[in-house]
Amino acid sequence: MGKPKFSRKKYDTPSHPWQEQRIHSENELVRKYGLKNKREIWKAETALRKYRGQARELLAKVGADDPQEKKEVNQLLTYLTRYNILPLNSTLDDVLALETEAILARRLQTLTYLKGFANTPKQARQLIVQGHVAIGENRITIPSYRISKKEENDIGYAPDSPLNDLSHPARPSADFQSKLSKNMLGEEAKEDLKKSEKPVRPSEKKKPESKKEEDKKVETLDERKQEAPPKEQKPADEPKGEIEKEPKETTEEKPVVKSDEEPSAEKEPVKVQKTDKKEVEGN
Repeated sequence: MGKPKFSRKKYDTPSHPWQEQRIHSENELVRKYGLKNKREIWKAETALRKYRGQARELLAKVGADDPQEKKEVNQLLTYLTRYNILPLNSTLDDVLALETEAILARRLQTLTYLKGFANTPKQARQLIVQGHVAIGENRITIPSYRISKKEENDIGYAPDSPLNDLSHPARPSADFQSKLSKNMLGEEAKEDLKKSEKPVRPSEKKKPESKKEEDKKVETLDERKQEAPPKEQKPADEPKGEIEKEPKETTEEKPVVKSDEEPSAEKEPVKVQKTDKKEVEGN
């Protein structure tokens, strides 16, 4: 019997193809890590499932004092710590608490991006496939290659790659590492960033607070200025209007009264004089 033409499938597909939550979570991982397809997620899940299964079997046999079981426990934990999937002095309970991102974070593609050798995870995949990335002197063209702690510091450009030139346009800038997304980093790196950012954040917070206080003071002063003049103008305007109205009314009323009284006084003597003249003529 000859060897099979195609190798067997090394991963397990989901039990149900249409699950909304699973599809959304897988799509997020594909965008986050720049994966080609969801098979790479399923491969990481199958590897994690194997580690969890071994941990469950070993936890069930912990009561029996068997040197072989202790040896298997040490082998599993040393393997996971060697690839930085688990920290030192971890236990089997920590193995059961692992997630798929712990394995996806140890791929060559993600670490080339986190080390600052590519602008995006997809560009990191392209550079690896084209042979621009190497570990030490060994060129690796597999984006899903799992990297150990020793190999992590040896990641770089291949010696024959044109990206070794600092002026190459495809090479990221020197300040790119500080601008990497925090979601791609592990918990330890996040804690380090928080510690480094703590002295900076309070200073940044104080500046806007002082500006706000100054703005509030300016606003209060402006409001007081706007409110004060109308209060002073209103009482000043009201008496002026009253004072002006009073002399007008007096000046208008006085001539009117005189005009009413004078003609009445003039007409009466005129009539009397006329009547006197007529009587005199008649006589």
